[in-house]
Amino acid sequence: MTGLFERHRPTLTAAIEAAAKRDFWTVYPEVPSGKIYGETAKDDGLAAYRARLDTAFDLADHPADGRVGAEASPYGPALGITYPAASADMLVMASRAAASQWAAASPNVRAGICLEILARLNARSFEMANAVMHTTGQAFAMAFQAGGPHAQDRGLEAVAQAYAEMTRIPAQATWTKPQGKGAPIVMEKHWRIIPRGVSLAIGCNTFPTWNSYPGLFASLVTGNTVIVKPHPAAILPLAITVEIARQVLVEEGFAADIVLLAADAPGAEITRDLVQHSAVAIVDYTGSSAFGAWVRENAGADVYTEEAGVNSIVIGATDDFTGMCGNIAFSLSLYSGQMCTAPQDIFVPRGGIETNEGHKSFDAVAAGIAAAVDDLLADPARAAGVCGAIANPATLARIATTRPLGRIVRDSAPVDGLDGARTATPLILAVDAADTDAYGEERFGPIAFVVAVDDLAEGVERAAALAERKGAITAALYATDAAQILAAADRFATAGVNLSVNLTGGIYVNQSAAFSDFHVTGANPAGNASLTDTAFVANRFRVVMWRRPAAA
Repeated sequence: MTGLFERHRPTLTAAIEAAAKRDFWTVYPEVPSGKIYGETAKDDGLAAYRARLDTAFDLADHPADGRVGAEASPYGPALGITYPAASADMLVMASRAAASQWAAASPNVRAGICLEILARLNARSFEMANAVMHTTGQAFAMAFQAGGPHAQDRGLEAVAQAYAEMTRIPAQATWTKPQGKGAPIVMEKHWRIIPRGVSLAIGCNTFPTWNSYPGLFASLVTGNTVIVKPHPAAILPLAITVEIARQVLVEEGFAADIVLLAADAPGAEITRDLVQHSAVAIVDYTGSSAFGAWVRENAGADVYTEEAGVNSIVIGATDDFTGMCGNIAFSLSLYSGQMCTAPQDIFVPRGGIETNEGHKSFDAVAAGIAAAVDDLLADPARAAGVCGAIANPATLARIATTRPLGRIVRDSAPVDGLDGARTATPLILAVDAADTDAYGEERFGPIAFVVAVDDLAEGVERAAALAERKGAITAALYATDAAQILAAADRFATAGVNLSVNLTGGIYVNQSAAFSDFHVTGANPAGNASLTDTAFVANRFRVVMWRRPAAA
């Protein structure tokens, strides 16, 4: 039963070391290359995805009392896939029936199985990329990276952090207490890792694997059974995940129902029933703040959330105006702003800024960013690869309702060449700092506000205060004065926001790297947890002791 652990031990050891060092490290290559994944991997992955279409997705021996499925690609066609569906009670009953066997397995056995699941997911990254692309609207390259290797990185990071926490405590020890002239008291003590129970992982529409894998694998490796609840519009990526997990579990002699799929239909979701079920001990949630608040208020479980927020950029000065505008343009355009880390508000002094190209007025800064977006998206093929498609029709409607809220600097338009797809390029509006009703709410999608403020200090304060009220996952700053940079870092830290400073090259504020960047801080309303710090994993298990006098 430890064969998989021994096979994957080098990866686990390296992952634990990487999480401690926080430097770049990965075991899952992010480049969709045939030289890495096999010369036929791309074609095989596409064929595997196409074979899923217009069929019943079967999970052997999975509890079911019907079938559901109404996914449609943001690029046009319906997927036509149906999945086994079951009530919350049926799923929880099956999950609890499988729990004792999984709880009795050692951390080594569980870690080995989790690492094998991740290895098999990696081998099928091209299939996963197509599944993610056609349920979320991400362009293929992004779907491959974010849905495949980067998601797998986050899952591995969770396994590594949880394994390190579980194994800090020895399985047994001899306790000796001196008694002066008398014989010492000697006790034999044993400790066991005890899981919390049924864990529920609630996936989102835009990043079904990237956001779900940390909680899924953190719960699984710590001995909890897991019910995976996908968004009804993005079931396929998590169904493939559950399929692979169940296959590995059965091969290793465990019950497949240790991992279950909770597929449901739009308008008939079972999420609330699962959240409120008395047997559910852990809930991982990614999604809107409105439903996140309901989950936190109604779950009788430990809840880990990533919710919404208003991410900001503050511009005070730059020694690379072109690089700054290009970096911001890419951040605004990537996946059409449908990322929890995408910037929305750009605070610029109304009197302008100093740059390597001389003084730039407020209007010149706004125009520079808009022009950089235009340059980035001028080539239709590149625009399609950067922007992808819009996951939810409500996002397009949001663009229309937001357009009157400010002066249009750059209008949104469909992406050329993606006929039949739901697409939109960034809308950029200019507003004043007093217009808080416009920029002070999250407006998810390709929408940005350039906000006129008195100076950099006011921009920092408004951005940080907004994060404290509404939540924020990322912030960016452009400044050339060291004291201003340090002051901003202090203020954003108080607001619980991760800050990026003077990004002009190939790293963007949207990006979060596993084993180095903690994603979300849990320190403002954008989420109450962080991927993946100690607090994210350590409360998913308990330590229980038994002891007896040592044999003479």
